[in-house]
Amino acid sequence: MKTLAPLIRVFGNRLSHAAARSPVCIRGLVATGCFLGFPSVTHPVAAASTARDGGPIDRQALVTRHNPILRGFDPENPLSVGNGEFAFTADATGLQTFAEAFTNTTPLGTLSHWGWHSFPNPEGWSIERFHFNEFYSHGRKVGYADVPHNQRTPEINWLRGNPHRLHLGRIGLVLTKADGRAARTNDLSNFEQTLDLWNGALLSRFQLEGRLVEVQTVCHPEQDLLAVRVLSPLLKEDRVAIKLHFPYGTGATVTADWSKPEAHTTKLSRLGLNRATFNRQLDDTTYYAAAVWSSNAILSEVARHEYRVALAEPKEIPAVPSNDALEFVCAFSPGALTGVLPTFEQTRAAASEHWNHFWRTGGAMDLSASLDPRWRELERRIVLSQYLTAIQCAGSLPPQETGLTYNSWEGKFHLEMHWWHAAHFALWDRLPMLERSLGYYQAILPRAQGTAKRQGYTGARWPKMTCPSGAESPSPVGPFLIWQQPHPIFYAELCYRARTDRVTLEKFQDVVSQTAEFMSSYAAWDEAGQRYVLGPPLQCAQEIFPKDRTINPTFELTYWRWGLETAQQWRQRLGLPRVVKWDQVLRGLARPPVADDKYLFAETAPDTYSQKKWNHDHPSVTAALGLLPGPGIEPEPMRRTLHWITDNWNWPEMWGWDYPMVAMCAARLGEPERAVDALLLDTPKNRYRLNGHNYQRPGLTIYLPGNGGLLYAAAMMAAGWEGAPNRPTPGFPDNGRWTVRYEGLRKAP
Repeated sequence: MKTLAPLIRVFGNRLSHAAARSPVCIRGLVATGCFLGFPSVTHPVAAASTARDGGPIDRQALVTRHNPILRGFDPENPLSVGNGEFAFTADATGLQTFAEAFTNTTPLGTLSHWGWHSFPNPEGWSIERFHFNEFYSHGRKVGYADVPHNQRTPEINWLRGNPHRLHLGRIGLVLTKADGRAARTNDLSNFEQTLDLWNGALLSRFQLEGRLVEVQTVCHPEQDLLAVRVLSPLLKEDRVAIKLHFPYGTGATVTADWSKPEAHTTKLSRLGLNRATFNRQLDDTTYYAAAVWSSNAILSEVARHEYRVALAEPKEIPAVPSNDALEFVCAFSPGALTGVLPTFEQTRAAASEHWNHFWRTGGAMDLSASLDPRWRELERRIVLSQYLTAIQCAGSLPPQETGLTYNSWEGKFHLEMHWWHAAHFALWDRLPMLERSLGYYQAILPRAQGTAKRQGYTGARWPKMTCPSGAESPSPVGPFLIWQQPHPIFYAELCYRARTDRVTLEKFQDVVSQTAEFMSSYAAWDEAGQRYVLGPPLQCAQEIFPKDRTINPTFELTYWRWGLETAQQWRQRLGLPRVVKWDQVLRGLARPPVADDKYLFAETAPDTYSQKKWNHDHPSVTAALGLLPGPGIEPEPMRRTLHWITDNWNWPEMWGWDYPMVAMCAARLGEPERAVDALLLDTPKNRYRLNGHNYQRPGLTIYLPGNGGLLYAAAMMAAGWEGAPNRPTPGFPDNGRWTVRYEGLRKAP
């Protein structure tokens, strides 16, 4: 818990005293003063709009025409409700009734940003005590948390797997057939499940042996609380009930371990006939749950950590008549829950008000007047991606690639992916949803400074695969990546462009300055070439080059140039002088490498175009003029680079965010047809399931960087970017087949 103290200090304004004591980590808030509920703000600079040409967009029609509807039990398309800090993912019954059916697809979870768990650590392993492998870098040795040849020792496994996000508890139905046996999925029929996006409600109905069961599931917008209403005549026959089951933690994809009931404890405290609290203890982790249920129901303990809520016999509670409804509300918290919980109806009303407000404010994009038949699929992806990133990527911590649904990468999050998850919020005029997680950088700043100092640099070196404390994870790749380093400057710049005030400048100044200081320190002077270079060692964003020999990848060089210049402008806005060393690096930084009139992926890959051995993984060279405005990049060599990539790339080996990255490059180069084609390219990792998730492969069925990247690219293509052609929607084709109406979008840098 000591490692979490900096986070608690930074986020302390919104942490309860109990949460601050809890080893379950944090429930934080950045300095915006906003938290759950996604409030809209009015910025000094008006967001762009072209919807006036056809009147205001009918936002409710836009959203609801893309409500996901399931008409069968589908383990490939679970649906979620959440609030950015907490999410619950359900099967076709509206709850986690048949979670085992999802083990090999999308594991169902109840996850939060504050709920973390670590296994016992009797050896006292920590990243500070790790044996760092040394690599030569310009005449000196630098230690990295390397994993040579992918060797996984017990120490490495522990450091990578702890802490991990914790499944807080399974809430499901107990379904019983007429013969007394437990119902299975094939005993159910006539499924119809709708995710009502406009109201943030999951509405499920099915039949058990011909008898109707209806379930309404909602998440409170400001509390980590799930509310459920079950309607069925089977309730009175004790054939439908609700189950609450608490698991042990795992460091694996499936976030619940049901095989170790002896490894954790649940202390039940009954508070009257229809309220109880649950004190949970897993090793050094403590958290709490509280539940209330219908006054005509009772809770019983059926096994260790497992509880059942069912309608009572009239004789058990004679004053309350039996009926066909059962309501259940369950809240989770790092601290004790002592207040009155909202009812189902209060939660439903709060969720509806919140989501109505969410959809009515911020950005909107209507493509329905387009003649290109692909409009509906692109619009569907945009609408569902707004919902998914709002519930999964808008909390107090950077999100993991699979959000708050299940664990990827041992439950850790990746800071190079933070941009793809959340930068789009700024362009969609939902800046507070980005700002909530930005306090994390201030919180881990001392640790990032310590990493830089240990390696002989100044400033702050941000980790890649990490957790609430900011600790690095050993890896053959992660510790060598550098493209996440300028990200905090980019986030700060997005905030400033929206607010243009001194408060914003002062709030982010430390992070911007320490980021730029490391960047200038990391750039090494190459005496022979009379220039500053990046690497080695270095793992570029296209993670296929040898880290001990790679020098000057084009994207990273361009990001260094943009980041350092932006940090200097930040100082000038504050009335401070430019930093001499930063300007020295800017003047002397190597130019992006070119061969065959195209940009090389890295200077140390001169055979980029003569052989097709580098045409896979991320085509990150396109980010230099796409994600970035391209300082130092010439359009024509980049155009030839883009054309070569689109003609020769191994598309199935790309990742979800690569397609919007290519689209942004094409848009900036004035090739909007190619931009739209990239967004909608039919290839395995650019497919979006019925639930809106960007599927990648088995084991990674959710990939939220793809959803977030799509939103950034779509907003940029519609509202434009600095220096964009002076025409409406400059990133979409002007061929009469695309009619793009939008409101509330902002230009990209």
